[in-house]
Amino acid sequence: MSAATIPVGDRDAPVFAPDADWDSAQTVLLEEALADGLPAVVPTQARLAAMLAGRDPEQSYGFMPPLFGDLTAQAVAYCCVLAGCRPAEFDAVLEAAIATLEPEFNLLGIQTTTGTPTAAMLVHGGAVAALGMNAGTNCLGPGNRANACMGRALRLVLTTIGGARPLIGDMATMGQPAKYGMAFGEGTHALAPPLPVRRGLSPTDSAVTVIGLSGTIEVLPEAGAATPEAVLRPALAAMQGARIAASGGRQREPGEQFLLLPAEMADVIVKGGWGLAEAQAFLWRESGSDWPIARAPADIHLIITGGAGVKMTCLVPWGGGTFCVTRRLPGF
Repeated sequence: MSAATIPVGDRDAPVFAPDADWDSAQTVLLEEALADGLPAVVPTQARLAAMLAGRDPEQSYGFMPPLFGDLTAQAVAYCCVLAGCRPAEFDAVLEAAIATLEPEFNLLGIQTTTGTPTAAMLVHGGAVAALGMNAGTNCLGPGNRANACMGRALRLVLTTIGGARPLIGDMATMGQPAKYGMAFGEGTHALAPPLPVRRGLSPTDSAVTVIGLSGTIEVLPEAGAATPEAVLRPALAAMQGARIAASGGRQREPGEQFLLLPAEMADVIVKGGWGLAEAQAFLWRESGSDWPIARAPADIHLIITGGAGVKMTCLVPWGGGTFCVTRRLPGF
């Protein structure tokens, strides 16, 4: 059934013949711990070649913990094929994978903790539309193949190349649904420039950000939602509550926060005369000087995304210590 093998992480992964039996291939992929439990696209030489599109398959971008598999273009392409990605999505997955290797992301901790974190993938700029990603209604939910497949591919990179498989590298007591994959797009609004621009990239650049995510919390504004404070106070309560619940009675070092805002809530903040800096300062100041919710006001990231409505989402950062990493995404 298998026409060849290629190195993926700590094993040789099968490359199947074009006429391989689908059910038999699924069994092999599961037995070899190369899949995530969902049906996988069968990796064939033709599919891998299309995904790589002429790149050097052996080019290495580093070694991924906890088992320190070689992050090669070929290995990433294998994960992208398994996940159902289109070749145009390869670069975004690759850049996200490279971003997780930056020291401030703390991938070793995220991969091996008994807690719930994973790497969520946020795409910015023209790449969102070019790849057909969802940055609108239900952007964190099902229904968009680019979001679903790219998020799944990054997670498969972490498990198959990094080796974070249950009871081997991944010691999570329970895990969370986002460990199947999570990717979404950033929208635009007058409240704030896109996150990459805040981090020094050009407004014309596309980029990808990886976030060490432990979960999500739905947040509603205070009744009436008439002022910036009415929008932001419940979000602050969610951030503080999540931090206390995950701290085990210890006062951890302040890190960062992510608040996803739909346009309606961003409108309220702007109509109240506030910009990004005022919103960040309010959240940081109101959290108190004894244990602020973030290292600095600029580490409270307001992201415009989602569809109609007033529901916001707090992305709960991993309490063990992580900071997001943004990389420019070429070709868009």
